[in-house]
Amino acid sequence: AQRAASIFAQITEFAPDNAPAHAGLVRALVQMGEIDQARQVMEVIDSDPRLAADAAIAPARSALELAGTRVDDGELAALRTAAQADPSDMDAQFAFAEAAFAAGSRDEAADTLLAMIAADREWNEGAARAKLLKIFEATGLEDEWVVGVRRRLSRVLFG
Repeated sequence: AQRAASIFAQITEFAPDNAPAHAGLVRALVQMGEIDQARQVMEVIDSDPRLAADAAIAPARSALELAGTRVDDGELAALRTAAQADPSDMDAQFAFAEAAFAAGSRDEAADTLLAMIAADREWNEGAARAKLLKIFEATGLEDEWVVGVRRRLSRVLFG
């Protein structure tokens, strides 16, 4: 991520209108845990209407939004325990799924969200499905992990 951030930063310096490079820089900074710096880059993007409207920016924006829910290991463990203690507590499940994804445990996040969708797909106006779709967007729709989880989502919704 550090090397990618360096390369994307160089590209944006020489081609300030290159939306994919800006998006890549934001995503690399998020991967590195440099959330404040990623927000600063997003502010630059948002100040240019052409950049902000580019389709390449949406996944980077999603990644930055999802990164805002980061928790430390102790908080993640507490959220996991609460979610496991009462699988019917959708708020606890949702909080754990958000934290798990932000902590890099995307399989746990996806498993939790899929279980929520299977149990009650309309909970909180479809919040679990919406969060899973945002995770897909942040990860990249072409990613093999996303393709596999999308298949699982289809089985839950249409199976």
